[in-house]
Amino acid sequence: MSEHAVEVINLTKRFGDFTAVDGVTFNIQRGEIFGFLGPNGAGKTTTIRMLLCLLRPTAGQASVLGYDIEREPEEIRRHIGYMSQRFSLYRDLTVGENLDFYGRTYGVRGKRLRERKQFAVEMAGLEGRERELTRNLSGGWKQRLALGAAILHEPEMLFLDEPTAGVDPISRRAFWDLLYELAEEGTTIFVTTHYMDEAEHCQDLAFIHNGRIIAQGSPEEIKLTKMEGQVLEVDCAQPDAAIGTLRQMGLFEEVALYGALIHVVAQDVGDHKPRIAQTLAEAGVKVRAMDVIAPSLEDVFISNVRNNTEHGLQD
Repeated sequence: MSEHAVEVINLTKRFGDFTAVDGVTFNIQRGEIFGFLGPNGAGKTTTIRMLLCLLRPTAGQASVLGYDIEREPEEIRRHIGYMSQRFSLYRDLTVGENLDFYGRTYGVRGKRLRERKQFAVEMAGLEGRERELTRNLSGGWKQRLALGAAILHEPEMLFLDEPTAGVDPISRRAFWDLLYELAEEGTTIFVTTHYMDEAEHCQDLAFIHNGRIIAQGSPEEIKLTKMEGQVLEVDCAQPDAAIGTLRQMGLFEEVALYGALIHVVAQDVGDHKPRIAQTLAEAGVKVRAMDVIAPSLEDVFISNVRNNTEHGLQD
């Protein structure tokens, strides 16, 4: 048995003249949480749909749990669970009826279905609400119910496509706690997201932009090896005004707002501190603190997107 749950080599999908996924290559280790990070339209969902055998690739090859995505789709479907950002629940069915439906769809029946339904209800925290219509549940409850439905048949691997989109932060955190528990029990998890804080929870990551993978590795590896330049964090009054002033200096690769703080990116950015302080003072902006900091995943992602875009334009 391969150590990899997923193996992807030069996978490509074109729709007419548009290339949605452009020769991506990556592996996912068994039992890990793998994050696919990118903005809307980057190619995340198209990639996941090819791995789910819902779309036929234009070129390249891939296997899921040792099964070829083109030759053995039925074997793959038997061993995986899938949850989309719309949660795929039937609004007019009750909690229990949704679980019954998905259990039978996955071939789970009788005593095992009753046991798995009980597990899913307890995992989702929906005890006593089995007869409630799904449409009456909040986003967080629907999310946990959809996860329960996706794992009724105890799949070896879970595919989660933007599973926390539109869900409040507290529910998102509780959902990730459930994912950790599943991963610790040996389930391999492939999750697409555009939330940087969620990407930090993954053991391995791939950044995708315009259909191409632009960085890969653990969150720590990516932050250590894929950042172009250093990050200077500026804490000042009037950050909105300060950003315009710093950008006008024309010295930095990136100037962006992070909450109430400003991140300035450049090679040896610490050398610019005296000039930045002087320029902001002349603009009437009081600087409270300036420190060179370790880059965040968002810093690294923006840096890689910028470099990828610049190289694309040169090509």
